[in-house]
Amino acid sequence: MHREIIISTSVDLVRIAPECIVYISSDGNYSNLVQTDGEMRMLTYQLGQVEEIIARQITPDNNTFIRLGKSHIINRQYIYYINVSKQRLILSDVVKFSHTVTASKEALKQLKELLEKEVM
Repeated sequence: MHREIIISTSVDLVRIAPECIVYISSDGNYSNLVQTDGEMRMLTYQLGQVEEIIARQITPDNNTFIRLGKSHIINRQYIYYINVSKQRLILSDVVKFSHTVTASKEALKQLKELLEKEVM
């Protein structure tokens, strides 16, 4: 398996280490990949297609990325704060960057429960 994720289109190619991806958000027929260095890349794939590309390139037991509702794929290592009632998720490394993502209460509730089960 690859150490990096490679996303290739007819006109460009992105080769990026999984730990450099904070999250990927849906934007209609496109997706936006947000990196730890603050850069954002527009990908000419729908979110489901990006999810499939990632799944093919990383080992099956690697659970780095979590699909959050219909519009986000997040890197679990950057989950810093979840507020279900405010529909707010903060992804941060607590040093260089912090990104606030809005998601449905149900998606955040499921994410919160998943993380709680892991520490039990």
